[in-house]
Amino acid sequence: MKILIVCSSNVCRSPYAEFWLKKLTCESEVLTKNIEWIKSAAVFNESKKIFPKTKKCLLMDGFNETDIDAFKPTYAKKHEELLNDADIIIGMTYSHKKMLPVKYQDKFYSLSEVSYGKYTAIPDPFLTLSFKKYRRTMDIIKDCIIKYAKNLEEKFTNE
Repeated sequence: MKILIVCSSNVCRSPYAEFWLKKLTCESEVLTKNIEWIKSAAVFNESKKIFPKTKKCLLMDGFNETDIDAFKPTYAKKHEELLNDADIIIGMTYSHKKMLPVKYQDKFYSLSEVSYGKYTAIPDPFLTLSFKKYRRTMDIIKDCIIKYAKNLEEKFTNE
């Protein structure tokens, strides 16, 4: 399975989700066997580096600073092969689906849908001034990713 996680700029939500899903995949024999790659990309605009508050959250979660600094945001429209190759495209809101080329929209699901079976938009924390509120959004993403990883383990085990 090839998983592409998208958000607006690929500097906050989608890289955070990518780091967490990769970590959980490495910790699971079932997921390691069944997931070929996990990547993230922007669907709205092109960016240069991960947002400092995202880096701070990842560091607080125990991720390696060198790995975080090595992350380079990707703009999906310049890397259409990601959209083409992905088996599933996971976004934070339905607006991300609308920003995808039409031919890829049938692969799109929101993070809340693949995690909990119902749609709840995960708001963009980029302009959030308070780190506490920013962290709250990242904790929602982490909870969704943990649940999604469990759902995938069950799915692959039962296949």
